[in-house]
Amino acid sequence: MQPDENDIIFSSYGLDINILKLLYDLFAGSDFSFDSFWSLLLTLWTIYSVLAFLISAGFIVGIIYAYIRIEQLGEIEEENMHAQQKTWKELHGGNIENQRWGSVQTHLESVNPNDWKLAIIEADVLLERMLEKAGYAGATIGEKLKGASMRSFSTLDDAWQAHRVRNQIAHGGADFILTQKIAKETLILYERVFKEFDVI
Repeated sequence: MQPDENDIIFSSYGLDINILKLLYDLFAGSDFSFDSFWSLLLTLWTIYSVLAFLISAGFIVGIIYAYIRIEQLGEIEEENMHAQQKTWKELHGGNIENQRWGSVQTHLESVNPNDWKLAIIEADVLLERMLEKAGYAGATIGEKLKGASMRSFSTLDDAWQAHRVRNQIAHGGADFILTQKIAKETLILYERVFKEFDVI
C-alpha cells in the first residue's frame, strides 16, 4: 500500500533513538535485570570517558601552543630591542655623552609612551658604555653590575633598579604599561649613576 499525502513518514536519517529505546526496554520491558542496567551504565560511562579525554587533550594542546607562542613573541621582542639599541648606537656615535643624555630628556618629554620606553633604552645604552669605560667585566649589563661593589659604586642599587625597568620593557612587550611618572623616576636613577661617574 502506497502512503498518501496525509500519512506521516519517518525518515531513516532521523535521530538515532537506540539509547532511548534501550532505556525504555530496560525499565518497561519484562526482561529488566541488574546486569542489563549495569551494562547501560558502562556504555554511558565509556562514551563520557572518551568525550572527556578528547576535550582534555584539546585543552592541553591549546595550552602548550599558547606557551610556545608566548616564548616566541618574547624572543622577537628581545631581538627588536637589541636592534633598536644597535640603531641608536649607530646614529649617536661619538663621545659626547651630554648630547645623548639630552636626547633621552627629549624623548621623556614626549606625549608618546613609546618615546618614554626609548628614553629608558637609550639611558641603558649609556649605562652599558659607562660600565665598559669604568672597567667592569661581563658580557651584559647585569654581569657587569654583579661584579661591582658598593664601596666603589655608591649608586649601584640605583643602577640595578633602573636596569630592571629596562628589562621589563624588553621582556614585557605590550603587556608592560610604562607611565611617564615611572619613566621619569627611572631616569632620575640613571642620572644619579651618571653623575657619580661624571658621565653628564
